[in-house]
Amino acid sequence: MAAVQLLLLLLLCWEAALCRAFTFVKLYHKKPAEPVDSVPDCWFLQKLDHFNGADSRNWMQRFFVNDSFMQPGGPVFLMIGGEGPANPAWMKYGSWLTFAEKLGALCLMLEHRFYGLSHPTKDMSVENLRYLSSRQALADIAHFQTVMTKQLKLGDRKWVVFGGSYPGSLAAWYRLKYPHLAYAAVASSAPVNAVVNFPEYLEVVQNSLARNHSACPKAMKLASDSILELLQYKENYKKLTEDFRLCKLLQLQSDMDISFFLDSIAEYMMDIVQYNNDNREFEGVKGGNVTIQVVCDIMDNESLGAPYDQFVVVIQTILNALGQKCIDAQYKNFVQEMRDDSWEGPASQGGRQWVYQTCTEFGFFQSTDSDSQPFSGFPLSYHIQQCSDIYGSAFNLSTVTDAVQQTNEYYGGFGIKSSRIIFPNGLIDPWHALGINSNLSSDCFAIQMEDAAHCADMYPERPGEPSVLPMARNFIFQLLTKWLQS
Repeated sequence: MAAVQLLLLLLLCWEAALCRAFTFVKLYHKKPAEPVDSVPDCWFLQKLDHFNGADSRNWMQRFFVNDSFMQPGGPVFLMIGGEGPANPAWMKYGSWLTFAEKLGALCLMLEHRFYGLSHPTKDMSVENLRYLSSRQALADIAHFQTVMTKQLKLGDRKWVVFGGSYPGSLAAWYRLKYPHLAYAAVASSAPVNAVVNFPEYLEVVQNSLARNHSACPKAMKLASDSILELLQYKENYKKLTEDFRLCKLLQLQSDMDISFFLDSIAEYMMDIVQYNNDNREFEGVKGGNVTIQVVCDIMDNESLGAPYDQFVVVIQTILNALGQKCIDAQYKNFVQEMRDDSWEGPASQGGRQWVYQTCTEFGFFQSTDSDSQPFSGFPLSYHIQQCSDIYGSAFNLSTVTDAVQQTNEYYGGFGIKSSRIIFPNGLIDPWHALGINSNLSSDCFAIQMEDAAHCADMYPERPGEPSVLPMARNFIFQLLTKWLQS
């Protein structure tokens, strides 16, 4: 890298005299992992409101740099941050770095506004959260790219954006909305079609559970039905508390209490399916040894008792793997934590922010409103009520429905029209139901990955991974090489 460019980067990364690193957290209730050494925080002066020219307020946005592969004339790779603290481990691991090494790319990662240490406002009040949106986030990227290109004298280098899950959608949408800035995009496991009600998520969970154990979903459903029966009588609350290792004695005073308990238990299984047999250890994630196969082997073990007893063993096995002592299944506690709008609050790692985005842009509510799935008790109305309970009565089914419609009108949903975008999707992953699963054009490709989970193509290679992943990564590399040479 040229000396002047290196000096500028060093100044950006050290001016703030901070060198902190936090893990990327997909679900707000998971604990951060140990920090990654020797990846300094860098800071960028960002605009608060890109759509109001009279608003001159700024804030400091965090980003990370890996310039070890940069070659003269090489591209710039930008990893887009998402709904949690940006994890600097991605500056050391991941398939995008393999591509970067071969293509001589400068690698940058930009943390999403309102997540991690990127705090645009003094707190996360509802008034301030109006500056949290995918559109503002895309404008952040555009401003960042424009200024960095000038400051680092990057000239006409081609920028390729990467992202997985919601950041995958951002990658596709950045290429769509800023084609003069983004030359190409890799949008892994990207749910580009917003929906209010997303019962298909649990339908895919059922199909994924049945892949190697056809009887597994039925056993899971029988266990779920047994839980519903036990919930009808208060004398069973102590048993449910002990069996599922709840942090406090189960107290159910409303339908929301019941739904939150059922949702809390089911989410552990949803997480197992979504990230089945992945390679996220480098992010500090625990529990990867509990897979669909492990779960369904337990649900097939008649020596453990009835399906309910088998499911109890499943949940306890997951908790042990995660190192989690108990489950907080009290809706009142959840709402109280989510209402805390301070940057030090218990949901500040991403929970308050992401649920706000689902209530104001995307929906994505994973309900049990389908007969073709194994769980019960958390319908769409439960999710909509959360929006109202946390952010105020103005957030209701009508406003969420309008917001989701606006999102699809703005980005195109399944009908996105663009070029030079790659959409990898693992077919085990429930989110693939909202992604692009067939080619959109001669240079807008879908990659369907059998036996692969959420964002699996992004993780480093490892022995024993699904055989489709090396082929998918190679296809992505070949396409990027072709496009960058044209």
